[in-house]
Amino acid sequence: MGYIESNLLPDETIVYKAKLHWIIFWKSWALIVLGIVFLLIQPIVAGIVIAIGVFATIPSIINYATSEFGVTNKRVIIKVGFLRRKTLELLLRHVEAISVEQSVTGRIFNYGSVTLTGTGGVREVFHNISAPLEFRRQIQGEAS
Repeated sequence: MGYIESNLLPDETIVYKAKLHWIIFWKSWALIVLGIVFLLIQPIVAGIVIAIGVFATIPSIINYATSEFGVTNKRVIIKVGFLRRKTLELLLRHVEAISVEQSVTGRIFNYGSVTLTGTGGVREVFHNISAPLEFRRQIQGEAS
């Protein structure tokens, strides 16, 4: 059971869940591919580069596994982080604005940053969310 499921209010149901996009792994995957290319040229260097790529993947795996983005019929619930946890639980009626930023590659691969602004000056930005426009649409659909 994840953070969202364990923190639901009575009569609250999950409407939509999002995850981080796989693009967070691209740097470590690029190192691993570079290491594989080096296997033909210099096996020792290739082994080192592949090892660095594998170790560079670990933080991304932890971020991917421990980040949750959810919309319920009452709130927006977001949790990121493992050892250092950051949570946002914002009632739908307190959401003032939702903005989505996508780069060109973000539009091509369908990921981006979502900024939630709530009453009382709450403003939180979450990066590399998969299908950010759908996430925004679900929040707006439940808030109306």
